[in-house]
Amino acid sequence: MSTRVAQAELVSYQGRYAGSVSRFTAYAIDLTVSSVIFSLGLAAISYVAQVVSGHSVSWNRSNIVVVICFAVWEFIYFGYSWAVSGKSFGMAVLGICVVRADGTAVHPREGIVRALVFPLSFLFFGLGFLGILVQREHRAVYDLIAGTAVVYAWDARAARLRFLARQAEPIIDAASTSGKSGPGGPQLPEPSSMGDAQSAAEQ
Repeated sequence: MSTRVAQAELVSYQGRYAGSVSRFTAYAIDLTVSSVIFSLGLAAISYVAQVVSGHSVSWNRSNIVVVICFAVWEFIYFGYSWAVSGKSFGMAVLGICVVRADGTAVHPREGIVRALVFPLSFLFFGLGFLGILVQREHRAVYDLIAGTAVVYAWDARAARLRFLARQAEPIIDAASTSGKSGPGGPQLPEPSSMGDAQSAAEQ
């Protein structure tokens, strides 16, 4: 019994502070996705400019304009995601989300502030991320400034119970169907056969 309880506790992480591996993996996914979208956007702009003007347009990643545009795009990507739903694409994949420090749903203001101060963590060789590794609540410097935290949002135990319930539905339906021999429900044996069974039992 204790083993089952321990297993149930292990699969349910909902509401717990997200660890460093989950957070950094989610950020890596988001950085990849946002970079791909940005590159596709630049390619689309180049194609349209070439069709309209007849001249090819190339983008240099070291160009200050491109760097500024990428920074603005990253703010939009993360700021909009955190302000609207409390999670970015990478966070949704990892089953984590941003909440307020007291555990309640994050407001759009906290999401925007979090995106604005997020670059501060890269200063001084990334020391702003140190809180994710050493602090009990795993809050980086931008979490402390914005008053937010990151928790697990996916309850694996509840998902497992829902899966088992769906698996049991065909069995229940099959059992109820086999118990019915007609539209009137299950039929009892004929009286004569019941009498034969009773006499056989008495012998």
